[in-house]
Amino acid sequence: MSTLNVLNKSPFEKKTMEQCLARLADGDSVLMIEDAVVAALADTAIASQLESVGAAHALYVLEPDLAARGLSSSSRLAAVKVVDYSGFVELATTHERVHSWL
Repeated sequence: MSTLNVLNKSPFEKKTMEQCLARLADGDSVLMIEDAVVAALADTAIASQLESVGAAHALYVLEPDLAARGLSSSSRLAAVKVVDYSGFVELATTHERVHSWL
């Protein structure tokens, strides 16, 4: 059963992302929104962990939230795909469950 895991907290302030990544199952995906979008950037403390996870799971970042924080999608990790709001809806409908990590 595939799950879309939606993260909204920065991994540099909360342990939510760490807890989520440790519990991913086959077919699961991760979508970073709001303050979690900073994790999608290259050259951060969590970059190597996300690159490793990205080899087995689909990783996404919400482009409007990157833009709202003055971040460029061109500075993101190669393993992370950029989606817009329509892409968010598509991800939610193509996974069997959606889990929002608080």
